[in-house]
Amino acid sequence: MNDKDGNQVQLVTFHDSDGLTAGIADGDQIASLADLGRGRISIKELLTAGPAAVAEALEARREYAGPTTAVDAVRLAPPVPDPDKIICLGLNYPSHVAETKKEPPKIPMLFAKYGTSLVGAHDEVVIPRIAKLIDWEGELAVVIGREAHQVTEAEALDHVAGYSVVNDVTARDLQRATSQFMAGKAIDTFAPIGPGIVPAGEIEDPEVLRLRTRVNGAVVQDDSTGSMLIGIAATIAFLSEIITLVPGDIIATGTPSGVGAAMQPPVFLKAGDRVEVEIEGIGSISNPVVGP
Repeated sequence: MNDKDGNQVQLVTFHDSDGLTAGIADGDQIASLADLGRGRISIKELLTAGPAAVAEALEARREYAGPTTAVDAVRLAPPVPDPDKIICLGLNYPSHVAETKKEPPKIPMLFAKYGTSLVGAHDEVVIPRIAKLIDWEGELAVVIGREAHQVTEAEALDHVAGYSVVNDVTARDLQRATSQFMAGKAIDTFAPIGPGIVPAGEIEDPEVLRLRTRVNGAVVQDDSTGSMLIGIAATIAFLSEIITLVPGDIIATGTPSGVGAAMQPPVFLKAGDRVEVEIEGIGSISNPVVGP
């Protein structure tokens, strides 16, 4: 949905004097869900109320003429700060498979991040004392809007609330230290996400979007979400066979080539760097990197 001025509408969460507040942004102005008559509920609670409740909130934002808050005047939080699950895919772009010199997975390669990994669109990524080889992975994030249990590929996208931008920040040294990815992936602040959630109905085809990552202004990743080896519907259908997906769950769909570990010589993030991830039709996140 676009507002009356043609600006993109997103579901957002931001920090204010009362703590975390959920709202709907029209591109540069936010109206809280409370101001829209929805009460002081979270984005996750709005999604849990169902697609009709989300549609009503979006329509209320379209008609709203009251006071708003400038996006630039607030600190954005993760759009869903409290997801039940953050499920990530590895090796889901052929270019990334090639640069890692590994075999493409036959089924989704899965690992998890946790709520403490999440930070907002402009928050700091903090390098932990225990790791040194910090890498970027720009990705499309899928946010679940309806419970999905044993759904088919044909049904899968009906369970998507919308899309966001995420950086699957990774400590390569910890990732390589064991056969399991958790230690290198689930670190605090290692999942910047945002700026908000673009409703699924506003993205005609989520698998034709240009994805670009920049480090200190230089483009390091540039690909299309259409390159994914395992598409969004197939991923959701597979996951729903083994895990019940619930509103607010986040699926990070994998990254294309251009990660620092594959460069010659390898390049890793250090304090003072800035990583931007931009996805066509959704927006961008820009996060400074700081030391422990």
